[in-house]
Amino acid sequence: LSVKMVSQQQTKDSASKKLGMVAPQDKSSKEMKSSKKMKFASSSPETEPTSQTTISDDSKTGRGMSTMPRVVKRKLQKLRPIVEYNKRGKGIGQAHSEMQSYIGVLARPRVPLVDKKWSQIPKDVKEQIWEAVDMAFVVGQGGKKSVLTSAAKKWKDFKSTLTRHYILPYTNDKEKLSHPLETYKFIEKAQWDAFVASRLSKDFESVHSQHAQIREKLEYNHRLSQKGYAGLEDQLEETMPGVEIDRSTLWKRARQNKHGNIPDPKVAEKAKLIDELQKQVSEGKVRVDGSKDVLTMALGPEHPGRLRGVGAGISPRQYFNLPKPQRVSFDDHLKESLRVLLQEETNKMEAKAKEEALRMEARTKQLVIEVGDYSNMEAPSSLKSFCRYVETTLLPEDKLLQFTIDKEVFGGDRDTFLLHEDITQFAGIEEIGATVVAVYMRYLHDVLKQANMCSMVGFIDPATVSANSGTIVERSRLVAARLQKTDGEQIFMMPYNPGRHWILLIVRAKKETAYFLDPLPGHRVVDEEAKNIVNSAIKMYNTHIARAGRTPKQPSSVECGYYVMRFMRDIIMDPSLGFENK
Repeated sequence: LSVKMVSQQQTKDSASKKLGMVAPQDKSSKEMKSSKKMKFASSSPETEPTSQTTISDDSKTGRGMSTMPRVVKRKLQKLRPIVEYNKRGKGIGQAHSEMQSYIGVLARPRVPLVDKKWSQIPKDVKEQIWEAVDMAFVVGQGGKKSVLTSAAKKWKDFKSTLTRHYILPYTNDKEKLSHPLETYKFIEKAQWDAFVASRLSKDFESVHSQHAQIREKLEYNHRLSQKGYAGLEDQLEETMPGVEIDRSTLWKRARQNKHGNIPDPKVAEKAKLIDELQKQVSEGKVRVDGSKDVLTMALGPEHPGRLRGVGAGISPRQYFNLPKPQRVSFDDHLKESLRVLLQEETNKMEAKAKEEALRMEARTKQLVIEVGDYSNMEAPSSLKSFCRYVETTLLPEDKLLQFTIDKEVFGGDRDTFLLHEDITQFAGIEEIGATVVAVYMRYLHDVLKQANMCSMVGFIDPATVSANSGTIVERSRLVAARLQKTDGEQIFMMPYNPGRHWILLIVRAKKETAYFLDPLPGHRVVDEEAKNIVNSAIKMYNTHIARAGRTPKQPSSVECGYYVMRFMRDIIMDPSLGFENK
């Protein structure tokens, strides 16, 4: 390698061409255009030196050892590419690939070539690696752990490469093993001699033999090299927009060559089976459920703690429950106030009646209303009194119960009314309409208001999103408009009626997630129209269903609206808002 001294302006011009950036003409300007491939965070140009050193590899004839000169050049220019991550926290993109190569460049010469575990390496050596990476890249929160984990793996891989290619093949040639490799001039002779001796020992021979046997048992080897599953998924999302990339697709693509073929007959046979299963799932002939997905059907059950087709570091719990929403946090004072308020509300309800006003659980007897006689009606006294009021006051005078739903409930003022038929149907556990559900949501909003929780939970008017309320595009716009009136942390409850049946969707815009609660027992089919409405509203198809079988189920075909109202109430009454576990 040759070292050249160039002027500051020459360095800037060269970097601008390679990175697709225009160097600033005025030193007072702090703006610098980034390339299309990478985002940059730059320091103030006022601190730049008047001359800079760049490393040229013009004289390099072979691949040799990577030195990452472009990273060194950017460090001198105080440019730090921003490392991007996918939804599972795995690094993706060009900046991440360059960072991984740079970690290897740092780990090989800085970590001593010794027969020790990574945990035995001095902390100051690890700290030097982290500081060097942090100076060259914007890694983000929690990045130090992932950087050092990567450094440990690359250090281990480097020792493995030396062992397999430069030591074991020459066990009978002591002369070749007596000097360190010319390629890696940073290896001192004393370190090399000790490392060679450790690799030729009986203990290492036994360990190496065991690992070789384990390696031979691997049947389905991938062809991903450095980009890994995260890079493959990122690539497929760009070439297949709007298509959900599951792990069976990733597993299959990871074993294809550059021409799209699978050379290994065993792997090709499994890939064909995956294609057949995916087709059956799309046709509704085969149903997937949680960890029992297409890849599990094709390859067999997963071993505890590992997951095929997604890369290292992702457990089955993380994958099948992602994205796992963070619970809304609020200070201890508010939490205690909420607990006291809910306890008072519970005591009042228990004092008034032994049964709740809306009894949603499966019952052995059905409610019966006899016209003119409410004495034998199985319902709380308050509901009996309300029914008498309807019969004696509203019905004879043909009156309506009028309500004004404030703007803060659904995002816009709305006047509505209840007919006496709505009330009698409600009391008799018959089918209910959107108006009844909306009025109940207004009551739940009052409960939230008393608890100072309106910033945590919001509502979407069921009358504006259910079937026959307009086109999918129109309804999506209404939902999107409602979601835009929040900071993204708020969860939104969206009762939806596709036709004579109520379901509840809980939408979390910031997490790009929707939870689907259906009160019908055993009903696990997501309504496509509702899914399309939410997908369009949050502008990204990334919906995950998180139901663990503990959702209360309706006993027959007409109680769905009541169960949806109960879902909303139970979620609000839980101070932790842990609806994803219900």
